[in-house]
Amino acid sequence: MISLPGASPFEVLAIWCVLVIAFFGLAYAMLLRRQVMACDKGSAKMQEVWNGIRSGADAYLKRQLRTIIPLILVFTVVLFFSVYVVPPTAESRLRFEGYSDQSLKLIIGAGRAVAFIMGSVFSLMVGQFGMRMAVQANVRVASASGRSFTEALKIAYRAGTVTGMLTDGLGLLGGTLIFIIFGVASPDTLLGFGFGGTLLALFMRVGGGIYTKAADVGADLVGKVEAGLPEDDERNAAVVADLVGDNVGDCAGMAADIFESYEVTIVSTLILGVVLFTQTHELSWIIFPLLVRGIGVLSSIIGTYLVRGGRQGKNHNALKSINKGFYSSAAISVFSFGLISYFYLNDWRSFFSVVAGILLAIVLDEITKRFTDGRFRPVKDIARSSRTGSATLILKGLSYGFEVTVWQTLVIAITIFLSILIYHGQPVVYVLYGVAMTGIGMLTLTGNNVAMDAFGPIADNANGIGELSHLDKDARKIMDSLDATGNTTKAITKGVAIGSAVIAAVALFGSFITDVSKVQIQMGIEQSAQLIETGIRISVPVVFIGLLIGGTIPFLFSSLTINAVTRAASQIVEEVRRQFRIPGIIERKVKPDYQRAVDICTVSAQRELVPLALISVLSPIIIGSLLGVEALGGFLAGVILSGQLLAVFMADAGGAWDNAKKTIEDGLYGGKGSEAHHAAVVGDTVGDPLKDTAGPALNPMIKVINLVSLLAAPVIMTFRKPGHLSAGLVITGVICLVLVIGAIAYSKRSSETKPVREI
Repeated sequence: MISLPGASPFEVLAIWCVLVIAFFGLAYAMLLRRQVMACDKGSAKMQEVWNGIRSGADAYLKRQLRTIIPLILVFTVVLFFSVYVVPPTAESRLRFEGYSDQSLKLIIGAGRAVAFIMGSVFSLMVGQFGMRMAVQANVRVASASGRSFTEALKIAYRAGTVTGMLTDGLGLLGGTLIFIIFGVASPDTLLGFGFGGTLLALFMRVGGGIYTKAADVGADLVGKVEAGLPEDDERNAAVVADLVGDNVGDCAGMAADIFESYEVTIVSTLILGVVLFTQTHELSWIIFPLLVRGIGVLSSIIGTYLVRGGRQGKNHNALKSINKGFYSSAAISVFSFGLISYFYLNDWRSFFSVVAGILLAIVLDEITKRFTDGRFRPVKDIARSSRTGSATLILKGLSYGFEVTVWQTLVIAITIFLSILIYHGQPVVYVLYGVAMTGIGMLTLTGNNVAMDAFGPIADNANGIGELSHLDKDARKIMDSLDATGNTTKAITKGVAIGSAVIAAVALFGSFITDVSKVQIQMGIEQSAQLIETGIRISVPVVFIGLLIGGTIPFLFSSLTINAVTRAASQIVEEVRRQFRIPGIIERKVKPDYQRAVDICTVSAQRELVPLALISVLSPIIIGSLLGVEALGGFLAGVILSGQLLAVFMADAGGAWDNAKKTIEDGLYGGKGSEAHHAAVVGDTVGDPLKDTAGPALNPMIKVINLVSLLAAPVIMTFRKPGHLSAGLVITGVICLVLVIGAIAYSKRSSETKPVREI
């Protein structure tokens, strides 16, 4: 079934082994699920709280699915017909030799459409199944905390690992299946796979982020600041919505986010690998990335299984145990890559690129930890600033947010420079391939990274269930320890997600340049004038215009998402205040209406999905249609740069504010209820939409724009001849511009408070 010219028996066997490893990863996820589900669910009171969280999460996912499905159907049709506009590529003719052009277009169009559906469904599965696993685990972790720290840690981490292995297994399965069927023609189809996963991640990231932070901000401002209640107090009408939000934001949203990065890096690497294969006739450019991914799945299985906690529960350092698993996986991966490089590759350059990616992930972990963990100076300084009020605390957090952005960006820049050194003296496509392999290496330990991220909301929910069901002091102490660790692991994985998004976007940027150059070759444009030779020239005014506009898109996107959180949080504030005025709620004689807050968050989150998706999908089409593909390249560069800076700033500043609040809640500067605590809560509520909504949502947005550009560029070049302006493209650009303006107007118009219907 595999059609690869010149493939050796080892290479054919290797591809089949990678496919088997993908299924093995999924089987491991099912094994862990069975282990978690066999654990005790605790008391009737704990299960009552848990059922409220579960039903709220289910309602959100069902409503989100109804919003997403029509758009998936529309884009499936568009992607099928997109191949009919341009001539078949040389690679598709090579793979399906003897077929007519019309038959080739039908095969590639069907493949791209099916791959888009597969990417969408896989992304949806990772988000939904992973979130449902987290919901099943939280009550079991709360129950286990009454017995031992070790058992509670093991359940929480293994439940998170289920999501991680779904990400690994499905991502590897999709890319490998497409490659087995389409061979060297797979880049055309892989674009559909990557776009499907990325678009769904955008929906789930934005929707989940708006939901979780609307509930969190509303609950904190009224419950903690105005009423002086502790976190997760049963009298707070938004407490269940807050716990639901942790799952739909940090489980469903984050899992889909990292999954699409996992997809996109393999898409960009195989596109560039096929280019190098056509030049060198060496299949190692394509086979080695798949082997790296397969080894990564196996090493993640070993590393995640090592996370068990201390003997007899005496070691309450959960982060140390989690790091043990992470670094074990990293060591196994590097050793295995070295063996494959020694026995299979003709040189070590690809190996060094992958190792650079693993080191980048580790360094970003450490930088993020230094700026967001309560043990280090930045968080301590922010907490100290709370003594003089919320304004100074916010200013201190802003300063550290700006600083960490510098260090993380410099590390990414150095990593890209390493690719230049590794492939010194080679054409630019080799360097771009090296950057793509760095992305492959960075996401080698995706199973570990997603497990660390999902661990956070599971521990947070368990702590909330413990508070609402009035567990004993020792159990609460264990859950507080796990919750604090979860805040750090969530911040760390956000740093990795942002860094991987930038590397993946740069790799896609390289794919954009090579794909445009392929079309230019078909059009008979001289080599000296092809984009691969000229590069993106910002000295050209129209390109600089594209760069400027691209730089504004992340700001517009962030503005709309933060505005959506503000709008929904305001409704939650009013609802919680209204219920506090009901006689008997404060005295615990009357139970609050938790469902009302859940409904407000659910409806508010769904309103923003389509407008924000339209901005991401249509903005590159506007630039390409009206200004040309080189200007579109400048536009992509602007999006990548400003998106990276904004995402790191918002994620890390928000994480630092959050942990500063938690250090005060642990007793610093007067503890809970003090003036310092009130200032820290305000800082935390400012940071919440930054770190959990706007910042993380920029990751899939950047890649949606890059993938749309890759899909649209050949079509634009077909109709836009050099020196001529196509009336059809102008009309297309204007129509898209009107739609984007309408989407922005709709989003801003919906800022008026509207009644929320029951779900």
